[in-house]
Amino acid sequence: MKKYSELYSDSGNPKVRLSEEEYQIIYNYREKTKPKEKRILVIGDLHTPFDLEEYHQHCVDTYHKWNCNQVIFIGDIIDNHYSSFHEVNIDADYSGKQELDLAIDRLKRYYKSFPKADVIIGNHDRMIMRKAQTSAIPSKWIKDYKDVLEVPNWNFTERVEYDQVQYIHGEAGTARTKSKADMQSTVQGHLHTQAYTEYTVGRNFKIFGMQIGCGIDFSSYAMAYAKAGKKPAVGCGVVIGGKTAINCMMEL
Repeated sequence: MKKYSELYSDSGNPKVRLSEEEYQIIYNYREKTKPKEKRILVIGDLHTPFDLEEYHQHCVDTYHKWNCNQVIFIGDIIDNHYSSFHEVNIDADYSGKQELDLAIDRLKRYYKSFPKADVIIGNHDRMIMRKAQTSAIPSKWIKDYKDVLEVPNWNFTERVEYDQVQYIHGEAGTARTKSKADMQSTVQGHLHTQAYTEYTVGRNFKIFGMQIGCGIDFSSYAMAYAKAGKKPAVGCGVVIGGKTAINCMMEL
């Protein structure tokens, strides 16, 4: 729970209607009764700078609503449209430099709200790394993600596991199939049009597969490839103690 002085929305207005004294009473109580279990906010694919404007506030609100104490970005925090392995929009609004600079700028508010987080590396995140490998560029020439994106305290990784739940980007199927294949509770993103939690129960086990959804701006030119398909499932998720998984969809 943040201090009163830190509780401001993107518009610069206080997020709460309580006075500072009233809020302090609640703050002190929550500090004494902090949950001992991990309460993890899982943020969906952002694809900055083509992320939905209101999605950041939805994630912040969800974090406080469920009294979370940890954050995981599920992958594809940047889009890298200009460097896609597929055809790019020839009428794109931004050059490669402009797109990257804008993505870095849009990530600043997430970094301010969540200064410590695990970031799963998605297929869009690693595009530049892949092209460097194709060109046989030695890895010593390549900067770390956190250095390029100016988020020094974020931990970039391919996979993390907490409370026997694995968190992956999900490029090889759905959370439903992955959880059953690994016989392990699995949280993943990647599939923008799906958001659900499905439990599989046996005699001696209970696991779940959770698709997070995303925070993309469907109207942006970078998402033109999906115009004929389904609209995205905009939302994030919360995992409590490795046992309870909750999809938190955003009102559009």
